[in-house]
Amino acid sequence: MNIELLLSLAIIHAVALASPGPDFALVVKLASQESRSTAIASAVGISIAILIHTILSLTGVSLIIKSSQTLYIIVQMVGAGYLAWMGFGAVKGALQHWKAKVSVDNNQFKLNQLTPKQGFMQGLWTNLLNPKAMVFFIILFSAMITPDVSLLTKLSATVIMLGLSLIWFVFIALILSKPVIQQRVQKAAPAINLFTGLLFMAVSSAIMYNLLAGAMVFSETTI
Repeated sequence: MNIELLLSLAIIHAVALASPGPDFALVVKLASQESRSTAIASAVGISIAILIHTILSLTGVSLIIKSSQTLYIIVQMVGAGYLAWMGFGAVKGALQHWKAKVSVDNNQFKLNQLTPKQGFMQGLWTNLLNPKAMVFFIILFSAMITPDVSLLTKLSATVIMLGLSLIWFVFIALILSKPVIQQRVQKAAPAINLFTGLLFMAVSSAIMYNLLAGAMVFSETTI
């Protein structure tokens, strides 16, 4: 088992997890506004999606998808559409909150109504349908997991990717879902929703821009 390789993977993945993105924003949003079980479920959903990405990358399936122009375009369109839909919903919720001028104090504080299953599915699809996540894992494993790497090392890498993801996102969910913290950040809920929505829409726009740019280059080369 290649310890140095596994340590390098762990460090790179830890840095990626700590970087702000749709996954991080979603867990923060749900942990500060939903029940603890829903927040943890979303963290588990994201981690399962990362596990799926890891397995698909290690088995070469993700590379096959990316190598197929049609399949990769479909993945990009579905991912961009889902992220845009999630982003629009978050922005709409923030604007409605501000428009209604809802005031929340400690006595009026109450959680939203997402179930743990809904939280899990949001976490799963947010990561799984993000083409940027798929590309990240393809690049990471293509560069570090060579054909001579043992099966034990690959299995260990899979466990590390899943374990670090669970630890990080469940930690955020547990901290921010404490009632005292939820009450303190509730007044900032519209701002959190707005930031989350804009981030989702920005990622969606970037995916669509890259998709259109690629299509234009392809059309020029075929003329």
